[in-house]
Amino acid sequence: MDEAVITTTTKRALGAAFLALLCAGAHAQALQDPTRPPAGAIPVAAGPAGAGSGPQLQTILIGRAAGGRHLAVIDGETVRPGDSFHGAKVARIGDNEVELVRGGERQVLRLYADAADGMTPAHAARR
Repeated sequence: MDEAVITTTTKRALGAAFLALLCAGAHAQALQDPTRPPAGAIPVAAGPAGAGSGPQLQTILIGRAAGGRHLAVIDGETVRPGDSFHGAKVARIGDNEVELVRGGERQVLRLYADAADGMTPAHAARR
C-alpha cells in the first residue's frame, strides 16, 4: 500500500514540476542576436516593386591606408572606380554609396538609408 501512495505522490510531483517548466517557458523573454546590426545599419530593402527596378549595391570595401583601394559589389559583380558596369561608368565609390554615370545621367546607389544626421552606421560606430 505504501508503494501505491509513493507512486501516486511521485507522479503528481513530477506532473506539477513539468507544468511549472511549461509555464516558465511560455513567459521566457526572447534572446537578442548579438551579431545583428543596429536598426540604423539595416541595408535599404528593395520592395517588391523595386526589386527589379535597377542595380542593387551589396557591399563597399575601402582600404584603410591613404590611397587604399575602393571596391564595390553591385549585383554580385566587383567594380572599382573607372570600371564599366552594364554600360555605366563607376565614377565614385564612397563610404555609403556608389555613383554611376551613363551619358549625362547620374545614378547613385546607396548601401544604407540616409541617417537623420547624415552619418552612415560606419561613421556612427567610429565615434
